[in-house]
Amino acid sequence: MAADTAIRSAERPTPRPHAVRHSAGPSQPWILMYHSVGDPTGDPYGITVARDRLDRQLGWLRRRRLTGVDVGTLLRAHAAGRSRHLVGLTFDDGYTDFLHEALPVLRRHACTATVFVLPGRCGGTNEWDPLGPRKRLMTEEDIRSVAAAGMRIGSHGLYHQRLAGLSDDALHQETRRSRELLHEITGTAPESFCYPYGIVDRRAADAVRAAGYTYGLAIDPGPLLGPYALPRTHISHADRNLRLWVKRLRHRFVPPGDAR
Repeated sequence: MAADTAIRSAERPTPRPHAVRHSAGPSQPWILMYHSVGDPTGDPYGITVARDRLDRQLGWLRRRRLTGVDVGTLLRAHAAGRSRHLVGLTFDDGYTDFLHEALPVLRRHACTATVFVLPGRCGGTNEWDPLGPRKRLMTEEDIRSVAAAGMRIGSHGLYHQRLAGLSDDALHQETRRSRELLHEITGTAPESFCYPYGIVDRRAADAVRAAGYTYGLAIDPGPLLGPYALPRTHISHADRNLRLWVKRLRHRFVPPGDAR
């Protein structure tokens, strides 16, 4: 199919702390963006964090009286003025390694997270990444297991396509249809949508809203900053205490649009 060909040929932008505006200023809650948990060797995108490094990163948060929670919990607490000691945890793409590597670490630190999955690729691989190792994606049963473990399931679209420039039908499939499928899989319609590649434009944000989601998560939302274009901080294997501290400071003190 032409769509699948486009997916396979798309290059994933590599998140770099100096190139991506992660901060949202003190008025926005802090949301961390993870992807795969496993062996980071041979990952050209910098999106794989080793299990022991994730353990240390969550430990760093806990030592600062911060507890990782799913996005819905974070934003509801933020609206009520009770999010001071909370940070959002998100895991994109729905890799199987979340179930076996990330989940035990999250439980150890009494954290929850939102896991963004691709219902159109259940049991498949990350074919959209032209470089790096192939990684297995969750099956429907895996998704149900993650939900049963207390994690929140969100949509990452149907096939991991950039939403900008898609036809109306394809945009509908990526937003509304993916939500319907996840409702069928888990019994609960997801409240949050994560834009593939972190890229959002006005048309995509409007489609996410119209599909019934409550929140939309990007990377650098620019002028679209709001409930349907929330910024996140990319976390990599390289992030240890000092780098985490710097990213925390950037989030707290740099207003939206001023990060360089």
